[in-house]
Amino acid sequence: MAIFAKTVEAGSFRGAARELGLSPSVVSHHVAQLETRLGVALLYRSTRRLSLTHDGERLFESAKTVLAAAEQGLNAMAQNSAEPAGRLSITVPAMLARGSLVGDIAAFARQYPKVALTISFSDTQQDLVRDGIDLAIRIGRLSDSGLKARKLFDLERSLVVAPGYVAQRSAVTEPAELAGWDWIGLLMRPDCKVLVNGDGDSQRIDFQPRIRVDSLEAVCQLAVAGLGLASPPTFLIEPELRSGRLVEALPGWTVESLGVYAVWPPNAARESLTHRLIRFLLAR
Repeated sequence: MAIFAKTVEAGSFRGAARELGLSPSVVSHHVAQLETRLGVALLYRSTRRLSLTHDGERLFESAKTVLAAAEQGLNAMAQNSAEPAGRLSITVPAMLARGSLVGDIAAFARQYPKVALTISFSDTQQDLVRDGIDLAIRIGRLSDSGLKARKLFDLERSLVVAPGYVAQRSAVTEPAELAGWDWIGLLMRPDCKVLVNGDGDSQRIDFQPRIRVDSLEAVCQLAVAGLGLASPPTFLIEPELRSGRLVEALPGWTVESLGVYAVWPPNAARESLTHRLIRFLLAR
């Protein structure tokens, strides 16, 4: 029943095999045995996909209940164990690979040596349920996806530009005047910025990027090369600010910070390794 339920969740024998550490033929064999024992067809099979029969739908609901109860018991045992063990799959935006979050995850790994971690550093947003991911770190406004979320911290950003680029432009005193400058856009972010000053005033700037890239590291390097304005996380460009390779485009105004969130599937048990990691990150 467990293999059948995992096959339905994964959408294929191959996907279930990958998550269970079995071969696709073994997964298919167990599902076929279950069908033979029950005397009904549970899955319709094609070369591209699987779909549930009516009997399969009924059994899947029961199988999920059984597995949830078993997982709750196992998670409770793991919580009480002196050394929690298991596997966690995590996805983290590539831009945070150089930040303190990696140090926090490393501290978790040191504290729980029997927990194996698989970490994907990618700015491409992955589907947690489809891809079997236990925890995602996401930046900015979250879509209403039915996933659970908890804010970890705010990510401070700076609006920066190369000194050589500034020398070619007329002096500016207000954020709106920057709309006509060249901007370096990040594909995953909208083409607008909200700037905030020390008095709490805010102004929104909508712009059309001259250059768009899918890497924040590339955004920083292109800004240093003098191709326009960029608003990376402050921690990423602190060396360039200290050396003068980048300067603040409009002193006194900063880019609105972005929330950084832990996001996880709604059926993750409260005492699971996922929640243990979330609590660990919040404590730090």
